[in-house]
Amino acid sequence: MAISNLSTAQTPLLDDTIDASLDYKGRPVRRSNSGGWRSASFIIAVEIAERFAYYGISSNLITYLTGPLGESTAAAAAQVNAWSGAAALLPLLGAFIADSFLGRYRTIILASLLYTLGLGLLSLSAALPSVSNSGDQSTDNTILSSSAQFQVILFFFSLYLVAFGQGGHKPCVQAFGADQFDRQDPEECKAQSSFFNWWYFGICAGTFITLWILTYIQDNLSWTLGFGIPAIVMVVGLLAFVLGTTTYRYSIKGDEENPFLRIGRVFILAVRNWKTTSSAIAAEEEARGTLPTESSKQFKFLNKALLAPDGSKEQGKVCSTGEVEEAKTVIRLAPIWAASLFYAIVYAQTITFFTKQGATMDRSITAGFKIPAASLLSFISLTIMIFIPIYDRIFVPLARALTRKPAGITMLQRIGTGMLLSAISMLIAALVEMRRLKTAEEYGLVDKPNVTVPMSIWWLLPQYILSGLSDVFAMVGLQDFFYHQVPKELRSVGLALYLSIFGVGSFLSSFLISAIEKMTGEGGQDSWFANNLNRAHLDYFYWLLAALSAMGLALFLSSAKSYIYVRGSTL
Repeated sequence: MAISNLSTAQTPLLDDTIDASLDYKGRPVRRSNSGGWRSASFIIAVEIAERFAYYGISSNLITYLTGPLGESTAAAAAQVNAWSGAAALLPLLGAFIADSFLGRYRTIILASLLYTLGLGLLSLSAALPSVSNSGDQSTDNTILSSSAQFQVILFFFSLYLVAFGQGGHKPCVQAFGADQFDRQDPEECKAQSSFFNWWYFGICAGTFITLWILTYIQDNLSWTLGFGIPAIVMVVGLLAFVLGTTTYRYSIKGDEENPFLRIGRVFILAVRNWKTTSSAIAAEEEARGTLPTESSKQFKFLNKALLAPDGSKEQGKVCSTGEVEEAKTVIRLAPIWAASLFYAIVYAQTITFFTKQGATMDRSITAGFKIPAASLLSFISLTIMIFIPIYDRIFVPLARALTRKPAGITMLQRIGTGMLLSAISMLIAALVEMRRLKTAEEYGLVDKPNVTVPMSIWWLLPQYILSGLSDVFAMVGLQDFFYHQVPKELRSVGLALYLSIFGVGSFLSSFLISAIEKMTGEGGQDSWFANNLNRAHLDYFYWLLAALSAMGLALFLSSAKSYIYVRGSTL
């Protein structure tokens, strides 16, 4: 018996190796000494550092733009949305580079170095004389003005360098983390489902810390220090990620054709064969022994790629049934992606107008201490940190017992619930803003924007909590959905598509704000986003967003009803 045990210990079990994965030296990787939660913890660590750095910049960016850089409220909100949009769209480029050329591990390393450089330059720009001081009396106003202009140029260059760094980091690090779990193993399959929950928990932990520490430092001590600390944290996170190198599972790139070319050829051949009759397609499917399925009946025009115009069946001139189904999988995502944009527009408001609202209200904790307005964003993170364990450990097991689904409810059900909560948060925000405006009017503060409105900032707490709850459902659900509903080789791109929702949403929010500012500010009257928020009408804007959210939810439910999941991924 002892000899048998010794033999087993010394000889790797045949089923202990992971298919399509290698270790850091390019050898077949074993389940027992690689991947899983041990490897995922290193990856979560670098993501916590990255979120600490990102929110250390974005959460208080509107305050820096309207303060040291001297921009108007509407212009600053548009700038924040434009930058957030770019930061969320650039992952499409980063994912393409990772999935086609460098691989996820190398892309994460290079992107993190670029990210750190941007943060360092951002700190340097904050140390220069600011635009708000350029009009002060000076012995040499020309030199001061020139220095202020250079500060603005360096600031925005650094800011967008950070966006480029995030573009490579964000889609790869989460996909790389999920790759550490083997979906062919029942236990690891369940662990991967939990990974997306705990991943978001880690992100929010980093965000919660930065919103209390960095916003206070930026508002009360130094912007230079407030931008410099994220650079240091990012370096520490990168070192933690590198420490896990020997434990990671690295996906093997097969000999198959580049997935972008493979999917693109399906669309090209389908267009070229537009004259092909349905009877010819049916005959070809029958000849291939393909049984009609619910999936094959959707987007039938793509089935034309099964045939060539000249009747040839040479490789490269026709597509396989699997390649056509792959293309259909990608195109099915489009309605869900589009419907989610309404949710993303609402999401963009938390770091802009929510913060500006809070800045006008009573923020006193004690007689000599006021909390920074941006620190209330931490309650979104705190809500998520409280409810994700409840969701993962209580809600999922209960729902699983009722539905027999591994994740309790489907991914689309989870996303839809989050969208509903997001719409409710806008209704609450509109009602609170109406009360704030009424309070300002009652105390004669309509034309005194610099005087604190005698209404506690804690009135804003419900809208922040509801935003956090909506994220628990919609944000995590979207991550899970776009990871599992794309071909395996394109999972970085899938997560980049998820991020692009918020990029396009931020741009749409910026466009919406600019259009409303122009329309409501004509003739010299106060716009909805006037610098004096006591004369503005953010309540009207929030009512509009609530209506748009309801419209988006209706479109989402319509799209979800006809959606066909990739086989085995309804969890």
